[in-house]
Amino acid sequence: MVNERLQEDMATMLSGLSHQMRGIAEVQRKRSLLTATVLAEEKRIEVTVNADGVLIDTKFADDVLDLTMDEIAAALTEAVQDAAAQVQQKARELMDPLLAHRNAMPKLSEMVEGAPDLGGLIPQPPATPTVAPDSPDWPGNRPDEADASGPRSVVADRD
Repeated sequence: MVNERLQEDMATMLSGLSHQMRGIAEVQRKRSLLTATVLAEEKRIEVTVNADGVLIDTKFADDVLDLTMDEIAAALTEAVQDAAAQVQQKARELMDPLLAHRNAMPKLSEMVEGAPDLGGLIPQPPATPTVAPDSPDWPGNRPDEADASGPRSVVADRD
């Protein structure tokens, strides 16, 4: 009787783990493509940052030189920081449903004494683009680029 219950719990946990791994890979893919754009100094300066908060695009209006170099520098810095904060918030919002699901799942160590930590199976995020989203080098903008949707097999990752 206890063994059957343990098998059911283990099957539930493994199913949840598989769902979680797919969800993590999808969130990581979506996060890697996040950007935020901020306008500053009456739309004279426009900056775009990637998911890591790295500046990937800067545009100046024709009248940007009506500002002093110090004003441009200060506005640019503030705009990049604001954009980085926005993209971090977007990333947190992407993770919320996944974290809620994870917190509802039973832990393997709660069911099996001495069980290993399965955190090492969590997929690693793809590289974050460092080019503007309209660049041909942005992921998915090349017509010949293969579709990399869906997580890879744990077995394949260890080959």
